[in-house]
Parts: sequence; structure tokens; C-alpha cells
Amino acid sequence: MMMIPGPFLQRLFLACLLLVSALSSCKRESKADAAFYYWKQTLTLNKTQYQVLDEVAAGKLYLRFFDIKWDAYARKAHPEAIISFKEPVKTTKLIPVIFITNQTFEKLSTAGVDSLAMQSNTLLQRLAQEQKINYQYVQFDCDWSLGTKDKYFQFLKSFKAISKKQLEATIRLHQVKYQVRTGLPPVDRGILMFYNMGKLSAKPEDPNSIYNPKDAATYISYLPKYGLPLDIALPLFSWSIHIRNGEIIQVYGKIGKKELSNTENFQPTAHKNVYKALRSFFTGGIYVKTDDLFKLEETDKALLEQAAIQLAEHLNKKEHKTIIYYEIGNLNISTFKTKDFEEISAHF
Repeated sequence: MMMIPGPFLQRLFLACLLLVSALSSCKRESKADAAFYYWKQTLTLNKTQYQVLDEVAAGKLYLRFFDIKWDAYARKAHPEAIISFKEPVKTTKLIPVIFITNQTFEKLSTAGVDSLAMQSNTLLQRLAQEQKINYQYVQFDCDWSLGTKDKYFQFLKSFKAISKKQLEATIRLHQVKYQVRTGLPPVDRGILMFYNMGKLSAKPEDPNSIYNPKDAATYISYLPKYGLPLDIALPLFSWSIHIRNGEIIQVYGKIGKKELSNTENFQPTAHKNVYKALRSFFTGGIYVKTDDLFKLEETDKALLEQAAIQLAEHLNKKEHKTIIYYEIGNLNISTFKTKDFEEISAHF
């Protein structure tokens, strides 16, 4: 029997260790949790949606409770689209979300800010208590401007003092790039909305406005210097841009690939995901005229993988994050599988 020299065995063992180490490093180690938004007015999740919520996000749900808008007739802020609970809440990991229009702070007097914070907290507490919901965080969604930031930030300070809760605020990409001008909201965490970054365009050749890497690149290099810890919101939605005579008529979430693939009504054009109407007709109360164009902007796993890879390069991977997917109420189960969310979140 041929004897293998000791030094050779040592080198072989070392080589094996290096190979195992290299293979292990290929696995993405994520410090991110997952969660979902729910944005509809009535809480009704089916069995499959609850299964996805549990398997992907361990039940963590960001639930929109109500909107705050300005009533021009009454000349005051008021709540709208207050959530209706048609079934018991089946998760204990719930974060209330309140949407506030920027116009509310444009019209609201400075003297009325603290009162609005108190009224908002009272309504939220009542809705939560009725459903026996305990919460430690409250998230606010408001696309504030230079002219409204002082009142919005005062609202947040007042709400925190009254509620004694931890606060989160949604952050748009332009507010990251121009944070010196737009300011940092006085909250505990920000939620970076990594979608709707491009302009809606009637030009068939223009890129997806929900996400495209070119538009994203103009903002994300500023992320390492942003002054708040950030969680990430990623899109699950798609929509169609209705175009007539080169002008945008409307954007519709309910007209998707299934509707546009109906060859009696539409035909594909030379541009990817752009369809032309073959006749005039009504669909779901929407009037479609012959030769109208519908530009389909979709979100799928491939697009979210691209977004996650691009974004993750500019984030501190040692910081714990929550990746919040918008939103589970309209989630297309045929487009996204449980493992898709795990693989996307793993990039962070």
C-alpha cells in the first residue's frame, strides 16, 4: 500500500476547509424580517392569504386603519375610509398605519396640529380596543413637502407624546436625496418606499414607473448618509396606464394581463406590454375606445430580485430590517410563491 506523506494530508485537509468555507459564504445570510401591508377598507383575508402571512412574515401585518384628509366644505381635517373588521384579527403582530394627505397640513392651522394628533390617537385607540388589538408602534404615511414639514413634524411629536408609542414614517426617495431640505421626521424608524420612483408616461417605450434601475440609481447612493434607521417597502402590485391620443386617461389596477390578453378586445403592439384596443367597449365601468393603448406595468419576482440586489448594495447589512411587501390584500398567488419572498428578503 502506498503511503501518503503527512504534509500532503495536511495540505489536503486545509484545502477542504477552505472549500467548505467558500461554499458556506455563498449562502446569503439575511438579518431581515418580512411583513405585509393591508390597505383595503374592509379586513377580509382568505385562508391562502393568511397562510402566506404566517409562512413568510410570521403573521406580521401593517394594517391601514384610516386616512386623514381635508374637508374643504367643513374646512377641517377628518378621517376617511375607516377600516371595517368583518372578521376577528388572527394575528398578534399588528402595526396600525394612518395615511395623511399633504393637503391636510397645507390647510390646517398651526394651532390645530396638536388637536388633530389627539383626535387621531383617540380614534386609533377606540378602533384597536374594539378588536382587542395591542400595538407598540404606529406608522404614518404622508408625502410631506417643504411647506408642510413643520406642521407634520409637530404632529408626529405631539402624537408620540400623547400615545407613548414608538413611531414610524414612510420615506420617499426624494426625501432621502434632499434630506437637508426636506428634513428628518421625528420618529424612531423610517420606511423607505422603494417604488413609484419614475414618472407615469404615455410613451410606450418609456420604462416601468413602479421600479426601474435607471431612476432608482439617481437616489440610492444617498442612502448611507440618511439619518434614520430604515425598513424597506417593496411593491407587489401591477397596473395599466390607459392612453388615448398620446395622453394618459387614467391608471387602473383592475385591468391586468388577463384582461389585456383577451384577443377579442386587444392586440399586442410592437412595444412590450403595450396593447391596443380593437374595438370600443365597456369593461368594469371603464370606457375603452378603438385604438386606445394600455401600457401594462407589472411587478414580478424577477423585477423585485433586481430591485433588492440594487438597493441592498447601499444598505448596512449588519442592521436589522423589516421588508414590508405592499400589499397582501391584492396579492396574486399565481405570481408569487412563499419561497419567492424568502429569496428576495435574503438579499438584505
